[in-house]
Amino acid sequence: MSNAMKTLTNGILKENPTFALVLGMCPTLATTTSAVNGMSMGLATLFVLVCSNVVISLLKNLIPDKVRIPAFIVVIATFVTMVQLVMQAYLPAIYDVLGLFIPLIVVNCIVLGRAEAFAAKNTVGLSALDGLGMGLGFTLSLTVLGVIREFLGAGTVFGFQLYSSQFAALIFVLAPGAFICLAYLMAAVNKLQKK
Repeated sequence: MSNAMKTLTNGILKENPTFALVLGMCPTLATTTSAVNGMSMGLATLFVLVCSNVVISLLKNLIPDKVRIPAFIVVIATFVTMVQLVMQAYLPAIYDVLGLFIPLIVVNCIVLGRAEAFAAKNTVGLSALDGLGMGLGFTLSLTVLGVIREFLGAGTVFGFQLYSSQFAALIFVLAPGAFICLAYLMAAVNKLQKK
């Protein structure tokens, strides 16, 4: 497998930010009450990851070591602000639901961690692929968690009613349900990786 393909696929399963590295738990647990919310948060983070990785990789030799982390945060905050303004203008319903969690992407340890661990040490192309792979892994994990929680807690998937909500277990769209679903998904992914 080529280095580029390995970099891209690494974040999807082997080093999945949610299931393997256990990063970004705050948005993972808080925004996955439905599949749409989880996917939206994942896609917003994916955009920020790819763009910030590319810019940080381009600027890595120009940023002095003493201000490296603050400079990374400024770059990340720029892209988060762009996402926030676009969502507020064109996707107000999703923006209202995700609310505070969009600006919190700035301090999401996945984004800053990839900037520090990968983008600051690699080429622009590999940094873009790393951001894409990690972003896809994060989006996939949030979407899967959102689908399961929405299905069990409301009887719907992506808003489509699959069974009567009177048979749904409300706990799954509440905080305890997030922890329960996440624990089972993490156990399943760890079991699959050990095979």
